[in-house]
Amino acid sequence: MLVKVNGEEIELPDGSTIKDAVNASGAPYKEGCVLGVIKGQEEIERHVNKYRFKTTRGSIIIELLKDCPDILLDTWKHHYSELEKLRIRWTTSNEVAIGPITTNLTPSREEYEYQNWDVILSLSGFTAEATHIIFSKEKHKGVYGAPKENRGVFARVVGGKRTIMKLTDEDYIKSVTPVVERKSIVQSAAITKLETKITHGNEIFTYVLIEPTKKSPSSVEHFFALSEKGELHVDYESDSFIGFYGLQGLGKDAEYIDQRKRGTVTLRNKGKGIGRIYAYREDRVSTPNHTIVGKITKGIQLIDIANKDDKITIKTVPERVTTLSMTQKEAKEFLDSRGIEQIREGSDDDDAVIVEQQPQFTMEIIEKNQVKTVGVPEDKIVYIDITDKAPKSSWYFQKITGLLDSPVGSLDVMFAFPGMKVMMFKGNPMESKGLIPENPPKGCVKAGEIGITNMSRRQIGVVGVRFEDNDEFGPTGEPFLGTNIIGKIVKGIENLEKFKEGDTVYVARRKL
Repeated sequence: MLVKVNGEEIELPDGSTIKDAVNASGAPYKEGCVLGVIKGQEEIERHVNKYRFKTTRGSIIIELLKDCPDILLDTWKHHYSELEKLRIRWTTSNEVAIGPITTNLTPSREEYEYQNWDVILSLSGFTAEATHIIFSKEKHKGVYGAPKENRGVFARVVGGKRTIMKLTDEDYIKSVTPVVERKSIVQSAAITKLETKITHGNEIFTYVLIEPTKKSPSSVEHFFALSEKGELHVDYESDSFIGFYGLQGLGKDAEYIDQRKRGTVTLRNKGKGIGRIYAYREDRVSTPNHTIVGKITKGIQLIDIANKDDKITIKTVPERVTTLSMTQKEAKEFLDSRGIEQIREGSDDDDAVIVEQQPQFTMEIIEKNQVKTVGVPEDKIVYIDITDKAPKSSWYFQKITGLLDSPVGSLDVMFAFPGMKVMMFKGNPMESKGLIPENPPKGCVKAGEIGITNMSRRQIGVVGVRFEDNDEFGPTGEPFLGTNIIGKIVKGIENLEKFKEGDTVYVARRKL
């Protein structure tokens, strides 16, 4: 049997499952993410109620009547593609006619009344071999040989009325295509499991492909950070969009502003919900509060059917270009594979760890096709694990260090006194508001545990670490109830005691 996986045809044995199709096609998919199966294009069109005419003067959109007689509906759906390349047959003050095509309709000789923007199946000369499509431009009466069923009226013009008024017999129809809206997909798609059996003609969707715009480099990097695991968690869904709130609260300046068309991905750059990412199911006007991040080029069906708390497999073209936390040697291999020139700065040894890259953002690196990688000796960096037991404090720590959207962050040493076996780092008074007590130490603070002073103490937001166990005070010198533990150092703690007040310490996630 033949099926399509993300638009690509593959042949499979009868009785195959979605998992068989995914494996055979090599399609991108992360287990646990949403899947979509559509019986086929005919199933989608069964739920379509709008069609677009592309003409030499512009586009026209018609919407099928909800109570359209079956004979008219079936005639239209079986013959609309035959209108392609046909000329405008005639125009009058009342109507525009396209045709002829051949149908099986039965003509009538009655005069009927028609309203502005009715769409009519007309049988010229009272013969089905001369069936025309008539656009009614104004209320009038006419004898079109139309079938008696609803006077031949099967649709209404809902878009492109000005285009109709401009048409002459010199113009022609370029194409007629279904307008596939979200509701058409939802009615014909199903969220399924890998073990679900498929049949001939099924279309399977496993991932969403996004093309980032080069006009919003900072916002695109924000999106890369949110989707770094190759998936996105749906935090909100409505008829017109779905939202991904994993980096809510992390602001970026406004960049490229444009219309939010179906398939557009945006970043909220101001106001409530700053830092949220949205993917649009329906068109929306532009707003200065939303930066365009990119557009969906494949898999919009998954955006249509996803529900709150679903996960969606995500890929981007191009992919993110970041060398941070790599060694200079690893970065060279990574960049060479992408045809990007590396310029080493700072410590240029093969084993030096990269803590900064210039340009900073993927889209700028690709445009320049060159990047400076700034390295430091590995003893200038510490590797950490962050706990999920203190969500507010962990978020605060990642935000002030830069780890929310970057593999490497930094802390400025505020207090370092030889022999004290403790080091403290500057916090951020603005960001630390609302750091409620969470995950306090119990019994003893272990060497390497990272603590933050919570709102019960004056020095709220200060970060600290101890170099030896202590059963009385936390890493910032506060009592246990004034301390929130957010993680621990897993590599490099022996290097910390070398730093002094005013130094910058680089931090990265676990690397053993």
